[in-house]
Amino acid sequence: MPAALVWFRNDLRLRDHPALQAALKAGLTPIPIYIHAPHEEGGWAPGPASDAWRHRALVALDADLRQRGSRLHVFAGDSLAVLQALTAATGAAAVFWNRRHEPSVDARDAGIRRELRRDGLRVETHNGSLLFEPWQLETRAGDPFRVFTPFWKAALSAWNLPHLQPAPDTLPGFDAVPGEIPLDALGLQPLPRWDAGFWSRWMPGERGAALALRTFGDESLHDYRDGRDRPDRSVTSRLSPHLHFGEIAPWRVAAELADAGSPEQWAVYMRELGWREFAHHVLHHFPHTPDTNFNPRFDDFDWVEPTPALLNAWRHGRTGVPIVDAGMRELWATGWMHNRVRMIVASFLTKNMRIHWRNGACWFWDTLVDADLASNTLGWQWVAGSGVDAAPYFRVFNPVLQARKFDPRGEYIARWVPELGSTPAQLRHAPWECAPDDRSLISGYPAKPIVDPASSRRDALEAFAKLK
Repeated sequence: MPAALVWFRNDLRLRDHPALQAALKAGLTPIPIYIHAPHEEGGWAPGPASDAWRHRALVALDADLRQRGSRLHVFAGDSLAVLQALTAATGAAAVFWNRRHEPSVDARDAGIRRELRRDGLRVETHNGSLLFEPWQLETRAGDPFRVFTPFWKAALSAWNLPHLQPAPDTLPGFDAVPGEIPLDALGLQPLPRWDAGFWSRWMPGERGAALALRTFGDESLHDYRDGRDRPDRSVTSRLSPHLHFGEIAPWRVAAELADAGSPEQWAVYMRELGWREFAHHVLHHFPHTPDTNFNPRFDDFDWVEPTPALLNAWRHGRTGVPIVDAGMRELWATGWMHNRVRMIVASFLTKNMRIHWRNGACWFWDTLVDADLASNTLGWQWVAGSGVDAAPYFRVFNPVLQARKFDPRGEYIARWVPELGSTPAQLRHAPWECAPDDRSLISGYPAKPIVDPASSRRDALEAFAKLK
């Protein structure tokens, strides 16, 4: 039976895997391969937290393949050269993969596809990561969407989920291929092992994704609309890293959750999943946005040049604003942060501290296990006010009011800022406002914020007024 290379990338699963299914349907023996080529991803090579997750996800994928009689063949180097060498060494007649949509990767893949076809190979690419690929939806004028709500209305009108596909029961094995290396040789695991605290909270791989989806559907979906903004409660799905690494297909998420809760709660969650779709739509049509403002007016904005001390205080949760510090410490300890808190810490950086959003985007890129170029870019430009469908710049999140509303007893703050753990709940949101006699209850925490929330808001609005 002729063989086909099945090139795994950010689609580290066996269920609902269009490229794998296409190879099997064509009667070809699939050879599962992974090529490590971060140098081909432009200025956004995966960060250390992403690498740590990827290592474990690849281990899980290899184990799932071995249970079925196959295994993952791992390589490193230039992707085109590796693919050409592999087709020559194995006699493979075809190469199949699922598409990615980051600008550098998309351009690379187009060149690879062209060269392999010139070599006489069959090349097929498939949608393995989105409900709607970025070019599928457009305005009535034929333009890309710049506002989420009409985008999502168009998506719902075109709703047509693929059929769910089980993982193959068995897969043929293949001998060792020249040039393959052990997974450990990729050096994806950090040294020293600063990620050790992540893995009591996460299970990378397809089984972990299935468990997270089932847990969310059984325990949290019923309360999602009212509880999704509460970092003190475990209501969010925590599916974002599993979706980013393709350990579960978004259409499986949609289909299984449709049976797990009320239509109303399902619709609320689907709308949140829709923001991921919108992010990829925007990135595809405006590929410059990871590095430059979508709204060029902000090119002249009066950003503050950050000192290392100022930036590090934000990065490591020493700003003196408890909800901000709790979020940044959660990120450092777990590789993840609650979405509401992501908005709060981003607003504090870009508006209260008036530091350019790229500084925050780069830090998130390095420290999030779910770091996704499309979502990271959209989120930071949205909060900064410089992106598509952005929050107006004059919308500055008040971190104290946000904490009192969404963490009313300060339980989230106490969890991640232990200096405030023995403080009465009402003092946790703004400890600098407490009476002098109560200062003795707070040990080791900054006496006041590095920037005053009220006056820094006024300064930001003045800077914006000059821009207008």
